[in-house]
Amino acid sequence: MRVVLVHNRYRSTAPSGENRVVDQEGEALAALGHEIIRFERSSDEVEYWSRAKKASLPARVVWSREAYRGLLATLRACRPDVVHVHNTFPLLSAAILYACRDAAVPVVATIHNRRLVCASGDFFRDGTTCHDCAHGPSIQALVHGCYRGSRLATAPVVFATTAHRRAWRSLVSAYLFVSMSLRDELGGLDLAQDRVFVRHHLIPRRTVGRVAREPVIVYAGRLDEAKGLRLLMTGWDRYRSMSGDSGLRLIIAGGGPLEQEVGAWASSRPSVDILGQVSTTRCVELMARARAVILPSTCEETFGLAAIEAMAVGVPPIASRHGAFVELITSGVDGVLFRPGDPSALAAVAADVEANPARYETYGDQARRTYEQRFDPERNLEQLLGIYRFAIANPVSHPADEGPADPAL
Repeated sequence: MRVVLVHNRYRSTAPSGENRVVDQEGEALAALGHEIIRFERSSDEVEYWSRAKKASLPARVVWSREAYRGLLATLRACRPDVVHVHNTFPLLSAAILYACRDAAVPVVATIHNRRLVCASGDFFRDGTTCHDCAHGPSIQALVHGCYRGSRLATAPVVFATTAHRRAWRSLVSAYLFVSMSLRDELGGLDLAQDRVFVRHHLIPRRTVGRVAREPVIVYAGRLDEAKGLRLLMTGWDRYRSMSGDSGLRLIIAGGGPLEQEVGAWASSRPSVDILGQVSTTRCVELMARARAVILPSTCEETFGLAAIEAMAVGVPPIASRHGAFVELITSGVDGVLFRPGDPSALAAVAADVEANPARYETYGDQARRTYEQRFDPERNLEQLLGIYRFAIANPVSHPADEGPADPAL
């Protein structure tokens, strides 16, 4: 099968699991003999643009003529069986859907986040969960400046989502939601239900020998408020005030907007090690040696890569009891869920990890079984190929009034 992967890569200074997912799926498909063609842009590019070109970014969010023309030329040249769309924001835009329509190539779209209804993409505002725009962008997004805290920056995001909502409903042959919770949250999109699938992210097997567990909890991910870093810091301080000097250590790996704040906090706490961004291999090694991996997200996660990556190496995840974590982790069996946003609950779980290492070994053994039973990469790939075959066999019809070939012309 010949597949074009379409993805706008996130900034390298604020790494996203979506980049890793796209890379892992592409590599796994290629290993099976499928031809993978990548059509990508990177948000890092913007840093090197001229001032005039940067000024054009809001318009490109709504419609990227460059992306439309580039993808259309690619599709006509390589004549793929299917296009798999991931992130389109901010450099690709919904223009790529029209390019696929005009090249008569079916589209499979993975819905990773809430960007189709939420300007910030995460249902998170002012430090807490927000569902004001669950059925589509509303005036509230502009009032609060939900994208980057700016009304000016939010406006083109809201306009793009509104302008192309019909295209997202009618130009996609198969929608692939990464969790049931995300599918249910975005029910207001009114997508054709016979074209909606739920498929978890592909998490490859990792070759890690049996290693001795250390009295360590690992956090691996982006360092920002939505991921629960401030909650983690407060909860860790409460835990350490109870445990004294002999408790667990916390290892934090990752980068993001709170990097300086987290680093300053850790500098006066000998129990905390800050590693910055590390390679995937190094991250897996850290997890494999840990007693548990923690995901304290304040926002409602749409998936949770680190949770399943921990399971893959036989380490139990500890996570907030909301979002997709509830469907991924069975608390008291293959991990632990704690009350969202509650630093005392987080501290209590950390104390339990310290006091009961054998319990967490048992959780880890079951976590590995959960990974094999529910997240087996071979079955996951077959499910993806089945969705591709569905899209190819059931292409959407394109209404004559679904917009011109290039509205920018």
